[in-house]
Amino acid sequence: MLKAFDSNVKCVGILKGWKGFMENLTIPLNIEEHDDLHTIGGTFLYTSRTNPFEELQKVTSKEEKEKIKEEIAKKMAKQFELLDIDALIAIGGDDTLGVANSMHKYGNVNVVGCPKTIDNDLAGTDYTFGFWSAVQLASNTIDNLTTTARSHQRIFVVEIMGRDAGFLTMYSGISGGADIILVPETPFSFQNHIVDVLKRRVNAGHKYHIIACSEGAYPSDESLEKDFKTISKETINQLPKDVFGNPLLTRLNISQILTKEINLREDLKAEFKKNDTNFECRDVVLGHTMRAGTPNSFDRILGLRLGLAAMKLVLNNDFGKMVALKGTNIKGVPLSEGSKKKYINPDEDEVELRNLLVKTRYKSREN
Repeated sequence: MLKAFDSNVKCVGILKGWKGFMENLTIPLNIEEHDDLHTIGGTFLYTSRTNPFEELQKVTSKEEKEKIKEEIAKKMAKQFELLDIDALIAIGGDDTLGVANSMHKYGNVNVVGCPKTIDNDLAGTDYTFGFWSAVQLASNTIDNLTTTARSHQRIFVVEIMGRDAGFLTMYSGISGGADIILVPETPFSFQNHIVDVLKRRVNAGHKYHIIACSEGAYPSDESLEKDFKTISKETINQLPKDVFGNPLLTRLNISQILTKEINLREDLKAEFKKNDTNFECRDVVLGHTMRAGTPNSFDRILGLRLGLAAMKLVLNNDFGKMVALKGTNIKGVPLSEGSKKKYINPDEDEVELRNLLVKTRYKSREN
């Protein structure tokens, strides 16, 4: 908005995401009311999980999907005239920006994307704004839980947002000193990655344990069949889906399941008793508390920089792109590529660091 105001460009805000776009729900954006917007968390425009392409989930043919997608995108493009806008800056994650990309591709409308998702799972940018604020909040919570875990000799399973990308859990888990970190990208073995590690840790003298797990973390098929008593593969397969076709993994309550499974293990209980340590496991779901509070300084500045870059693309008639952080620079990347999903690469140093932290913590005090 700062650049728009300086360039005499009139801005309107579209309420409730794609729902408001299709229903003509707009408000004027006045610079005097929003010049300090970067200091405030959340969005005053509200949001919704509206998917204009929802009917594609009922179609199996690739050709038919493309045909319907083109029809919907062209219909959406007509909204530009009804909304009386010349260009649209779409702010969101892969679902939101995927819709924006289809509108640009099939409807030939003036669209620019701005990466905003708490999961940091957009391929085109190193980081999305809001991610590091959420990491700090989760890290602070893990710090606080560590205090009570130490005092009461407890195991805490902390569930952190992340449907199919584990960046939030990985970064906040490492930062907060979690002892076990489970992410969706690498299915875990309950026996090898949790039970055996807890046994080694308690035998090494550790009296408390923090397990950080993504809401989308899940066990391998082998472990699910062999190690679990409270759920089965059917439990996961029968989860309901959201409007974009993604399984609602929060309904699985993975932290609650892990807590139940840990408390059922008599061999773990015996190991803890042998080491004169309390055996009690509790679960904590951070959920949408991670979206709370004010943004940190990094995200405030990153949001401003991305907004500036997005408006400059609009002023230069350079559409079909997403603004992105690349290293320390803000660049424009093709929206079709930038809006793709990004996942933790098993070869990245964060994964190696996680593994080293887990291994070192139970080996350092053995014998």
